[in-house]
Amino acid sequence: MSLENKTVVITGAAMGIGRAAALCCAKAGGRTVLADIEEAGLKETFGDIHAAGGEASCQVVDVSDARQVEALMAGAVEDFGRIDALINCAGILEGAYVPVDELDEAVWQRVMDVNLKGSFLTCKYAAAVMKEQQKGVIVLLSSGAGVRGGSSSVAYGTSKGAVHGQAVVLESQLSPFGIRVHAVCPGGIATPMKLRNIAQAAESQGESAEEALKQAEAYLGDPEGVGRILAFLVSDDADHLRQTVFTR
Repeated sequence: MSLENKTVVITGAAMGIGRAAALCCAKAGGRTVLADIEEAGLKETFGDIHAAGGEASCQVVDVSDARQVEALMAGAVEDFGRIDALINCAGILEGAYVPVDELDEAVWQRVMDVNLKGSFLTCKYAAAVMKEQQKGVIVLLSSGAGVRGGSSSVAYGTSKGAVHGQAVVLESQLSPFGIRVHAVCPGGIATPMKLRNIAQAAESQGESAEEALKQAEAYLGDPEGVGRILAFLVSDDADHLRQTVFTR
């Protein structure tokens, strides 16, 4: 598998699955355009790619802000001439273990702004470039939560179910332009967000967060495993794949 001469925009690249996807795409020879709101982690990912001889750029971006997302895609074209793929990993989990009748509307809106609106905006501005090229791949990070099962957070599960629906709609809308669209639904992966969620679950039940995290090591997957799948999906080798991909 090779991503030579391909430009891949990756949001959420500061940590977790987004960082893993960025490192895997760079290892496969891709030019990576890294984006995240967390500047320190973003610079670390950029530094690791650069130190390994990879070609990359990075930009601090709030994916819920249309102007920032538009500037991200314009910058990718300015730096590398095109956008071959978008991997949208930016996402947050808030409101865990809060009953729906107690969930603050501001928390709900914040999760929707990042997870769902951010997914829409990155697709909107990446698709505009890809339609001109008549080729591209868009990969949206959904989740098993909201698609196959529930979630500890009403807002998170709902947002991820909606992201999955967005990918299903966009697949038929963009395929005439040579743009392939996938939703990827990871299962239990040892990301900072997932580990924080496990600790919260233990604490809410009066149990030891440290012990819960220790037990989780036995069943959680490595983010790199999903990162390799994402890098494969945006390669030409995945050209015959369609629709939703579920991981462990």
